[in-house]
Amino acid sequence: MTALRGTAASAGVARGPIRFVTPAAERGDIRLSQDPKRELSRFDESIKIATGELRAIHEKTVSEIGEESAAIFEIHAQMLEDDDYLEAVREEITSNGLAAESAVRFASEKFARMLVETGDDYIAARAQDVKDVATRVVAILSGAARDGFALSQPSIIAADDLSPSQTVLLDRAKVLGLVTARGAMNTHTAILARSMGIPAVVALGHGIDVARDGLEAIVDGTEGVLYIEPDTETSERLAAKEASLKSGRIELEILRGKVNRTKGGRTVEVYANAGSLEDVELALRNDTGGIGLFRSEFLYLEKADYPTEEELFSAYKNAAERLAGKKLIVRTLDIGADKQAPYFNIPPEENPAMGLRAIRICLTRPDVFDCQLRAILRASAFGTVAVMFPMISSTQEVIEARKRLRNAMNELATEGTSFDPSIETGIMIETPAAAIISDELAPLVDFFSVGSNDLTQYTLAMDRQNDALRELYDPHHEAVLRLIEMTARNAHAAGIWVGICGELGSDVALTDRFLSMGIDEFSVSPASVLALRNSIRNSSVGEPA
Repeated sequence: MTALRGTAASAGVARGPIRFVTPAAERGDIRLSQDPKRELSRFDESIKIATGELRAIHEKTVSEIGEESAAIFEIHAQMLEDDDYLEAVREEITSNGLAAESAVRFASEKFARMLVETGDDYIAARAQDVKDVATRVVAILSGAARDGFALSQPSIIAADDLSPSQTVLLDRAKVLGLVTARGAMNTHTAILARSMGIPAVVALGHGIDVARDGLEAIVDGTEGVLYIEPDTETSERLAAKEASLKSGRIELEILRGKVNRTKGGRTVEVYANAGSLEDVELALRNDTGGIGLFRSEFLYLEKADYPTEEELFSAYKNAAERLAGKKLIVRTLDIGADKQAPYFNIPPEENPAMGLRAIRICLTRPDVFDCQLRAILRASAFGTVAVMFPMISSTQEVIEARKRLRNAMNELATEGTSFDPSIETGIMIETPAAAIISDELAPLVDFFSVGSNDLTQYTLAMDRQNDALRELYDPHHEAVLRLIEMTARNAHAAGIWVGICGELGSDVALTDRFLSMGIDEFSVSPASVLALRNSIRNSSVGEPA
């Protein structure tokens, strides 16, 4: 037996033979051309064909999986209309004499490399989208096969990597699981696997290659392990795990539509965190009560320039409408630290986690902030929308942020544009400073949301992304829990509600303690919603004194 460990991308257990598939178009050698006019014509024609194919895949995905899962193919089609990208390819043809195939590869690799070199996992994942689009165009130019492949029997699909279009065009009746040598859990391919309910493990490395084709295997998408030619003990253990997962899902499904009330009579809200429209769809499938944290920066991170007000408004409006009256809490832009968008031109910092980020950037770039606030307000006319400011450390920041919000309201009112004038406004408690002065901050807002991830790292003075500190990094540290309790106490004293939206919220070992503190709302990953609701309903904690 061989056990390969990678990154868990989509939960579940599946067993079957491995079917290794190769990319639609291999890299190939650099080719030159003496006829740039002909190569430009070939390139332009390939763009038209690729765009048509992507639009067709988009429609198929909408009908079979849903609008949110299909959004990636609309984004891919839009990439083929990006002037900077198209000009970069044409420049390689006209100035460097490359054939169209080589020009596409070369320009796309440069674009992808720029995204990877930002050091941000989310932006790096978008580099794969650039490569996927390039692979399609090169395949068209070279006459190679694209997208789907036939399966003679139910199999675990293995590949160096899979494009989103390859994933969505799979014969789902015959795909037991997905495993790839490369990739990450936040790529669109992984998101699609989760949407399709296919167990998946990515980033397995060189251990998964064509030599494994045909071998019996078990994919454990919950733990992120692929077992090749499993022994009897492993097979029995994972068969029992698969049965348990199915039983657990059935039990949790019983909670759908029921109130989140403890045995002691305390009722709380359970919402979901979302980083994209796909996450909103996944959260709804897991019976979320709303979106307690909509990370709006994804709209900035996946673009080469500042999104327009219309682009922001469209995304917020779509999310609000999809929630159909359930609350959508939009966190304003939290760029900086580990989330960098190159076009923001943020100067290098020795310690970016404690530098220019989130509300600090927004208040120094009012044009960017105002654009987002107007978009959020406009979306509030289409659902129950709230706005939340991140990384607060002083009352002055809240006063300034609310002033800009009022200015945006006045502008929209003057223009005759609809919005909710009583929109809820809150702040995130992510710094020890905010927790300690939460009694002064509470009268300025309608709610608090504790961001436990940042609150923990700032309280313990430990970078949560530093692997060397993994053993010392303790989210259960009493200092962190006391700051959360202080925040809850001060919120209730001022008559406002308080939620928790970091990873601690889904830690069922702390559910009773948080309920005892008086936490009114939990916002967790979509996959954690039902399990947390189960923990709350089994708690005996009553109303806080």
